[in-house]
Amino acid sequence: MIIGYIIIGIGCLALMIAFVRHQQRLRQRARLMQEAIRNRDFTFRMPTDGMFFGERAMQETLNRLGDTIRQQVNLSEVESWERLTRVLTHEIMNATAPITSISQSLLGRDDVKGTPLENGIQAIYDTSSHLSSFVANYRKMSELEKPVVSDVLLREMIDDTRRSYPQLTWESDIPADLTVQADAGMLRQVLMNLAKNAMEAGAKHIIISLADRDADSTTVSISNDGMPIPAENRQSLFVPFFTTKRRGSGIGLSLARRMMIQQGGMLELAEQPRCGYHVTFLLKMHCL
Repeated sequence: MIIGYIIIGIGCLALMIAFVRHQQRLRQRARLMQEAIRNRDFTFRMPTDGMFFGERAMQETLNRLGDTIRQQVNLSEVESWERLTRVLTHEIMNATAPITSISQSLLGRDDVKGTPLENGIQAIYDTSSHLSSFVANYRKMSELEKPVVSDVLLREMIDDTRRSYPQLTWESDIPADLTVQADAGMLRQVLMNLAKNAMEAGAKHIIISLADRDADSTTVSISNDGMPIPAENRQSLFVPFFTTKRRGSGIGLSLARRMMIQQGGMLELAEQPRCGYHVTFLLKMHCL
């Protein structure tokens, strides 16, 4: 009898210790998630092993919630930049239009041609014309048409983009029958922007691989061997107007991300590039 009580006591003690340890692990996970959210890192993925079925369901929901929060944050940032771009382009165009018109008119006058004034007025005209052209580029950020989503064969789209950039060596393991739901024109533009960006960074090779796939979405990784992106530039990479290139416009990647968000997808920079490559982008799309 006594031995039976001892065995029961030991069993209860073991269960209590296991329960306490389990609760400690749950508390540690909660702290990690809280820290990730505080640091605006919504890519957190907590494991669900060792959980009871109810806890597992809750953790899976929280993991998916991280994606939803990240999507909403990125959408809000894009909308904010869009509003700012619209205001800036409107005001700058209003200021430069009369300068361009007046200086062009003055350059046609006989009393200006061949005089010291001509060079100065020509400089004013060239600068205002360049600024007008520069600003018109950014209007693309706020004038995108609504996407027309249809079934797109991703491998076929990649092959079309590859033919436009024969200077790069392409490699892909995307299945030929993988169909995604996207605006074909926008998706092609996103792929072309990434290829162009890679070339400008000195890349010679691009590899596109299937990174993740679930019931309703597909994520592909697009890696290149161009110059690495400095750590201090990673947070600003998709900000409109930001560029580290001497002749860059700072619109390519920000426009590409906005196109993907409009389609319910996402474009982001991977935390770690693919082994053997310097830069990896992640392209998420809806699929059938």
